[in-house]
Amino acid sequence: MGSAVEDTNRRMLRARDAMDRAYAQPLDVAALARIAHVSSAHFTRTFRATFGETPHRYLQRRRVERAMFLLRETDTSITDICFQVGFGSPGTFSRTFREIVGRSPRAYRRQKGTTGLPTCYTMAWTRPSG
Repeated sequence: MGSAVEDTNRRMLRARDAMDRAYAQPLDVAALARIAHVSSAHFTRTFRATFGETPHRYLQRRRVERAMFLLRETDTSITDICFQVGFGSPGTFSRTFREIVGRSPRAYRRQKGTTGLPTCYTMAWTRPSG
């Protein structure tokens, strides 16, 4: 792997790490591109080539992963969880959650203690892929 590829990968990882840390904050492509020290268009193309999904989809999936944890482990209302993980509206949250997980947040919560498995296994097996 050439040094240019390694440098690009490092830049993309830096931006992805920022997304992981601040997933609940409003993040836009321009801000993430600045973190990676590239243009917005280049950032979007390179992020997708590097990680297999757009920055927007990665951020949505990261937020849904956190919501899944909160739905399993807390009694916080679904609406409050929606805003805690960074979604701007319950409708967008529910639609995105269903697209990624395959069921609504309410249905996911109802199912929460039915596996009888340790949380680490549950998290690994239920990690959203889309």
